[in-house]
Amino acid sequence: MSIMEYNGGCCVAMAGKDCVAIASDLRFGIQGITVGTDYEKVFELGPQLFVGLPGLATDAETVLQRLKFRVNMYELKEGRAMQPKVLGAMLSNMLYERRFGPFFVEPMIAGINSITLKPYMTGMDMIGCLSESEDFIVSGTCSEQLFGMCEATWEPNLEPDDLFETISQVLMNAFDRDAASGWGAVVHIIEKDKVTTKKIKTRMD
Repeated sequence: MSIMEYNGGCCVAMAGKDCVAIASDLRFGIQGITVGTDYEKVFELGPQLFVGLPGLATDAETVLQRLKFRVNMYELKEGRAMQPKVLGAMLSNMLYERRFGPFFVEPMIAGINSITLKPYMTGMDMIGCLSESEDFIVSGTCSEQLFGMCEATWEPNLEPDDLFETISQVLMNAFDRDAASGWGAVVHIIEKDKVTTKKIKTRMD
């Protein structure tokens, strides 16, 4: 088993019309054993700014704490909120610093630029290679299923309600075909003036 699949789980981000969504499943496992069903992998780092951290849970917690520290130091020094693209560069640099002993996470960032009010998404690998996207980003144990569902269902300029429905269907149908993820999901719909968080009940087997 790959170390990236040890705890299981998946994340997906998807763009809409002046909005962006990021979602994850809620399973926490150790190899094939499900230990918890309330482990979120998406975290809020600022207004309209979220990071998803699928991968090895212990490394995800370490990366999150270090990232929060760097975000706080940036905002204290600069006197302004961090923009999504800046967070992407910061996280990429942080991961690349550890390239010879990397953190086993494949992060994704989703947010709204507070100046241009445009949605922004980027994903990266373990050593911080950025991959910006204008449609969707997937990561985790059921990446192949997520890619297939996104390709089949995503459309440009989705309204927030339609975006929620689309990303929810993508996530649920993908992890129904993966034993290492699932057991419920949480979806964050990020708009320029608000963030809506919804939990989804799914199959618990």
